[in-house]
This record gives sequence, structure tokens and C-alpha cells, in this order.
Amino acid sequence: MLGVAFVVAGLSTGNKIGLAVVGGAFILFALLSSFVFPARYPDFPGKHVGWYVVAGICFFLAMITAVLVFGRESTTESESPTKTEAAQTTPGQTTTAETTTGQTTTAGTSTEDSGAGGGGGEGQGDAAAGKAVFASAGCGGCHTLDAAKASGNVGPNLDQLKPSFDRVEHQVEVGGGAMPSFKGALSEKQIEDVSAFVSSSASG
Repeated sequence: MLGVAFVVAGLSTGNKIGLAVVGGAFILFALLSSFVFPARYPDFPGKHVGWYVVAGICFFLAMITAVLVFGRESTTESESPTKTEAAQTTPGQTTTAETTTGQTTTAGTSTEDSGAGGGGGEGQGDAAAGKAVFASAGCGGCHTLDAAKASGNVGPNLDQLKPSFDRVEHQVEVGGGAMPSFKGALSEKQIEDVSAFVSSSASG
């Protein structure tokens, strides 16, 4: 019964009305056949039993058809958001993989570039807005950064590390060590802003 309730709740208003009309007609036919007609006509259905059977079969088929038609429409509508979400998720994952590959190549070419500023992502994001994101996300509780008046000592000292834009962005999205991923907590714009703020402030 609980499963039926969830299915009905997921139907659109038009589907609910359609099922209610067909179901109501079926129930009315059953009540008339069980109580009203036998009370007025004791020999019901009598010689008209053939028509009564045909009417019962028609109501039954109408109810089954309504359930199948409206149920199929509801299933199609419920699948559409899932497909859309999958289409939106795949490009994001691909971008993350490409970013990781690019950082690995940079690290293999130059150890200094992997540990300090000079990343190609600088210029993206709004550093001024990123300062507010840095504070609201609680970054100062773990990191030291003079520009944000932060003196946390759980994570690396950002003034000394001088990370690039790409490195900050990757760390915020993926996390690492004691730092969790903020990809679900911050929007893409907020991640770019805080990356711009940290990379520009630390390198300056």
C-alpha cells in the first residue's frame, strides 16, 4: 500500500484526475451491482447476465488501460531529470580529470611550479569576492593568510606556500589530507573566487 501511495503521489494532476474518473466509474458500477440493483430487482442480473458480464469486463479493461497509460507517462517524466543530471555531471567530471592531468604534467616538468605561484588559472574569479568566501567557509581556522587576517595552523601556511590558482582550485574541489572537499558546499563561481583570492594574496 505504501508503494501505491508513492506512485500516486508522483503522478501529475491530469493523471490523477484521469485515474480518479475511471476508478470512480468502476467503483460506482460495483456498488450498484452489489447493493442497489439486487435490492430493487431480486433476480438481478437475471436474463441479462450476458450484458452484465460484458459490462464488468469493459470496466475492468478500462481501469487496467488507464493505469498502464498514466503510469507510463509518469515514468517517462521521472526519468528525464535523471538523464539531464547525468548529462550535466559528465562534463564536470571530465574537466576535473583534465585539470588533474595538467597539474601532473606541470609537476613533472618543474617542481618549483607545482609548489608555488605562477599557475595559468590566474585572472579567473573575483579576488575581492573570494575574500568573503574564504571567511564564510572557515578557511582561516586551518590556514594562515595575512590578507585574510587568518592564523590557523592545521593546514599549510598559504603565505609561505604561495600556491597557484590551479592548485588552490584543485585542492578546494578535491580536498586532501585533513582538508575536506568543498565542491558540494561551494558553487563553481565561489571556488574560482576563493582560488583567485588565495593565489593573488599569497603571491603578492
